[in-house]
Amino acid sequence: KAVNFGIVYGISDFGLAKNIGVPVYVASGYIKRYFERYPMVEQYLKESVQTAKEKGYAQTLFGRRRPLPELNASNYNVRQFGERVAMNMPIQGTAADVIKIAMIRVDRALKDGGFKARIVLQIHDELIVDTPKDETEAVAKLMQTCMEGVADLRVRLIAEAKCGESWFDTK
Repeated sequence: KAVNFGIVYGISDFGLAKNIGVPVYVASGYIKRYFERYPMVEQYLKESVQTAKEKGYAQTLFGRRRPLPELNASNYNVRQFGERVAMNMPIQGTAADVIKIAMIRVDRALKDGGFKARIVLQIHDELIVDTPKDETEAVAKLMQTCMEGVADLRVRLIAEAKCGESWFDTK
């Protein structure tokens, strides 16, 4: 997981080595083999940086922008940071947009449906809903429908609804 997400978010071989506790040459090999196996990922990341340099910002699939003046910095480390953000922001930012839109849709659907259930917490890509027992099945179905319908992507969004007395019980 650390290797996959690290590479997609622009981690260096040094950073990956430090994160997973291996020598830099081993981490470098992981990154090289990853891009050999998934060349379209490497192409996407390079294009993300190039597009951000041309436009001056990175953008999510929903159009939210993050200006990137760091890409024009004279300091190498600052420029490298800007490149990592240019790779990371469209992916992680789009994921954040998806959960925010899902929260709005779930909240609206709960109110429109006359449910007593209410969203109490959002953790990364999860929504925690306080639901009376008699509403559990209907609310789970409603949440799954709302969350899966947030975006029409090439890869279908899949949501799971789990029930428990606490967040821990749903894991």
